[in-house]
Amino acid sequence: MEVVFLKQLEIVKPIEKNTFETIANHEQVMFCNDPATGLQAIIAIHDTTLGPALGGTRMYPYESVDEALEDVLRLSEGMTYKCAASGLDFGGGKAVIIGDPKKDKSPALFRAFGQFVDSLNGRFYTGTDMGTTTDDFVEAYKETNFINGIPEAYGGSGDSSISTARGVIHALEATNEYLFKNNDLGTRTYAIQGLGKVGYKVAEQLLEAGAQIYVTDLNQDVLRKIKTKAKDTNGEIHEVESNAIYSTNADIFIPCAMGAIINDQTIGQLKVRAIVGSANNQLQTLNHAKTLHEKGILYAPDYIVNAGGLIQVADELYGPNSKRVLVKTKAIYRSLYDIYQQAEMDAITTVEAANRKVRSVLDEQRNRNNFYSRKRRPKWNIRE
Repeated sequence: MEVVFLKQLEIVKPIEKNTFETIANHEQVMFCNDPATGLQAIIAIHDTTLGPALGGTRMYPYESVDEALEDVLRLSEGMTYKCAASGLDFGGGKAVIIGDPKKDKSPALFRAFGQFVDSLNGRFYTGTDMGTTTDDFVEAYKETNFINGIPEAYGGSGDSSISTARGVIHALEATNEYLFKNNDLGTRTYAIQGLGKVGYKVAEQLLEAGAQIYVTDLNQDVLRKIKTKAKDTNGEIHEVESNAIYSTNADIFIPCAMGAIINDQTIGQLKVRAIVGSANNQLQTLNHAKTLHEKGILYAPDYIVNAGGLIQVADELYGPNSKRVLVKTKAIYRSLYDIYQQAEMDAITTVEAANRKVRSVLDEQRNRNNFYSRKRRPKWNIRE
């Protein structure tokens, strides 16, 4: 009888990703689970050095919890930078709800989400983002006061896309002043990618200023609408195919749609002098900021350009005041111009210059905000 010895196979266990290592740069991450409503959400608080965390809630059918976690961590960190760069006394936070906004929403789900937000006792204020609406947060508002960006009928400040678009216009004026020594909008040409709530308003204002614009959008109705609008202005409009927008021979490219559109495939097509848009996370990687710098294309960091909406919803917590929002949003002009100058002086990218400014603000405030005070300071006298 022959005896056969089988060699024992060595079982290699996959290296488990340590969740605490993943969230190490964040103060707090809350997983929200409510089986009764189907709510599965993650709230990430990145940094509260400047004050309570502030950031919207997006709803998206993420393929996995890991994908949702990665998104909320990235977005919440970005809010810390945006708040600091805008001079707001708030920190960075964000929330994501896992689900299809077209079929998984319900009033009960958002009321359950509101209860989770309320349990943080003012460490996190939130409102609408991609996939959610003000109506959703009217429901959440029934369970917590830590909601912003609510309709005017409920004591809010209304449509924040108006302030976002106004901030983009101020950023364009600063860019024109820096590049062409004249901030007149009507003497330049612009290529606008996306005519959503913000992009459309930017296009309108540029046409009214007498500018020549090139536009692209998948929505044919909105394209017809902006063309009709152009007839009543001194401006001029040209429609281009979606992929052709990158190679348009304009002075400034204005991305107002998806993120990561400045990448290896598109960056070589660009003929513009500058990029100034409202889309979040326009650069696919930080290396693309260096490539733009080497190509001589001025890049306006998106978290400064698109801060107008954030300025409005943050200001709302002190009681809606449209004049105050106008003043704060106008400051985007000076902030961006200073970053352009600092980047030139230090021979670095504009992204590096903006990030240095943010880190300086955080370092300056870190000890000051930890200093004991008998009562709450005016900058945090906000709605609870």
